[in-house]
Amino acid sequence: MPLGLILGLGRAFRRKRPSSLDILSSKRAPRDYYKGKNCKPTGFHTRKGGYVVVNEKLPNYVVPDLTDFKLKPYVSQCPREVKTAEATDAAK
Repeated sequence: MPLGLILGLGRAFRRKRPSSLDILSSKRAPRDYYKGKNCKPTGFHTRKGGYVVVNEKLPNYVVPDLTDFKLKPYVSQCPREVKTAEATDAAK
């Protein structure tokens, strides 16, 4: 009898899943829940249904000047091994 009780408790604990492990999506949440795409808002909604974009909230990308840059932007999926003097000195 005690073995059956212990097995029953084990099954009960196995069936329950903690709510913290559930992934909250728009299908499991309340009707007005909107998860978004993990990005910050760039403005705010007005009372009349409009949207005001705030320039301070827009992303500002700083791109350096690459006119005389030696490397190319493409990275091959099949890299070749290049033997250099530093690699041969480290192997010795």
